[in-house]
Amino acid sequence: MATIRIPPVLRPSVGGEREVSADGANVGDVLRNLATAHPETSSQLFGTDGDLNRYVNVYLNDEDVRVLDGLETPVGESDSLVILPAMAGGS
Repeated sequence: MATIRIPPVLRPSVGGEREVSADGANVGDVLRNLATAHPETSSQLFGTDGDLNRYVNVYLNDEDVRVLDGLETPVGESDSLVILPAMAGGS
């Protein structure tokens, strides 16, 4: 099972947990299993087309999955995913 580090903004959707685990052969599978277990995360992670929401960055072992194989990036048992929602604003 891969470990998923949950940012503060998503923690209410996963019962306040900082980390959760989910199975999957690739990043998409892991995130879809997370969304199945915690349905409130689905709209925050995925767009209507099923792709990763453009305002969400996902890192696999500190590497942005968008520069790898995106949702098809393979995930191993000891891998760690980090979800980082993009921030905007400021002056």
